[in-house]
Amino acid sequence: MRSSTRMIATAAVAAFLMPAFLLHAGESASSGAAASPYADGQNIGTPKVELFLGYSYLQAVPKLANGNRLVWLNGGSASLAYNLNRYVGIVADVGDYTNSEIRFQGASKATIDVNDANGGVLSYLFGPRISFRNHSRITPFVQALVGGAYAGEVTLSNCTFSCTLLPAENSLALTAGGGLDIKVSHHLAIRIIQAEYLMTRFKDYSTGSTGSQNDMRLSSGIVFRFGGNAAPPLPPPSPLNYSCSVNPTSVFPGEPIAASGTAVNLNPAKPASYQWSVDGGTVAGVSSAAKIDTTNLAPGAYTVKSHVSEGDKPGENADCTAPYTVKAFEPPTVSCAANPSTVTSGDSSTIKATGVSPQNRPLTYSFSAASGSISGSGATVTLSTAGAPVAPVIVTCNVVDDKGQTASGTTVVTVSPLAAAPKPLTSDLCSIHFDRDLNRPSRLDNEGKACLDEIALNLQSNANVQLAIVGNVGSGEKGGSKIATQRAANTKAYLVGEKGIDSSRIIVYTGSQDGKIVTTTLIPQGATFDSRGDSPVE
Repeated sequence: MRSSTRMIATAAVAAFLMPAFLLHAGESASSGAAASPYADGQNIGTPKVELFLGYSYLQAVPKLANGNRLVWLNGGSASLAYNLNRYVGIVADVGDYTNSEIRFQGASKATIDVNDANGGVLSYLFGPRISFRNHSRITPFVQALVGGAYAGEVTLSNCTFSCTLLPAENSLALTAGGGLDIKVSHHLAIRIIQAEYLMTRFKDYSTGSTGSQNDMRLSSGIVFRFGGNAAPPLPPPSPLNYSCSVNPTSVFPGEPIAASGTAVNLNPAKPASYQWSVDGGTVAGVSSAAKIDTTNLAPGAYTVKSHVSEGDKPGENADCTAPYTVKAFEPPTVSCAANPSTVTSGDSSTIKATGVSPQNRPLTYSFSAASGSISGSGATVTLSTAGAPVAPVIVTCNVVDDKGQTASGTTVVTVSPLAAAPKPLTSDLCSIHFDRDLNRPSRLDNEGKACLDEIALNLQSNANVQLAIVGNVGSGEKGGSKIATQRAANTKAYLVGEKGIDSSRIIVYTGSQDGKIVTTTLIPQGATFDSRGDSPVE
């Protein structure tokens, strides 16, 4: 009886779902729409129908709950899914579960072990499924199904009295959960796991009322896939494309060059190996970048070569080249300057050379002069014109780099003759007045002595100078030239006697100036005192 009921329920579900499957399949076939890849948002690679056959396990949660007769069961389940598009499908699910041992709770709340009972359950469910498909082989999905569950009666074998422990019963059932399929081919996949919450509404015989039971269903098995268009094969990989470049493209010997390669269409799943070679200099590099050493390389045109490889198949290897040039060193230049450019015979001038190497090579300087002599080293030297004729002197500045390349420049120093030394001049010092003491007209007063003290200091600090003292008399003054002589003599006597000035350095005159005054004049060595109108006094 129980087996017949299960077969009838399964056939009823299949009969209910098949027209919908066939109708949608016919519409899809008649539309003639061309399939396109997933990347375009459509359904190439999506099967129309998926048939799952596998093992299922049921268990109550918690295991020993009042009224739940699905404590733990093992069995099989089958589902038929019709995919409306890449994401949405309709699922019909049938499961058959049995066990050889049932545990249930009676009104006494005690657990009773029932051996050899052979109780079973049939589930029949229907609802939508959402699949998450992409180009990978893994397809996760979620679904929610609703339907019913039929539980057969539980009886004891070899029993003669009260053998039926639980009667047969129908209940509402619904599930919610998801699973994970791994595609083996277009027509076959393996369902690694399908885990769902299962809710039933069997009667709780410990209370006599209908309640909800919480169960867990786990399934695993094989998925047969029908219809749909297989995903188009991936296009063959494009062959490698490889290009090289150098920076800079032109250098002088010894300057480095950076080389780089750019590979297009590399397979990220495969390691790429690089090889570099040059026909001038040396190259070092094991990746897409390398460095070229041009030390001691002769000027000329050269080529760097590179090879990239991901395997031995056609299209997995590529080569590239890039040219570079090594230039000859350029000679230095030099300029020459003199400071000052005009000197008096015997004086010196500073000669400075400014050398420039376009490639910053080390420079060595040397100098030569048509006359005179050069002293010093480096880029700045000194020209001495001692013994040089009074004429322009040409000075040559030379520079040589470490490659032996030279350059020269010149400058001119004009030697002028010595100028005649200017003749020293006399200078007038302070004057001494004798008009304050009418009774002693030739007597020195304190103001006069102060003047002579300053003159004495001047004479003491300048040993090579002389002093001229000129005595004068006022018009109508009695005594005439005698008074003028006495005034000059008294002035000299103060300097000699009081200040210790050598008398031979003092010359005394009587002058023709109108006034009671004595004038003093400092006579440097080589200077001439203008004594016109004056008379010397012995």
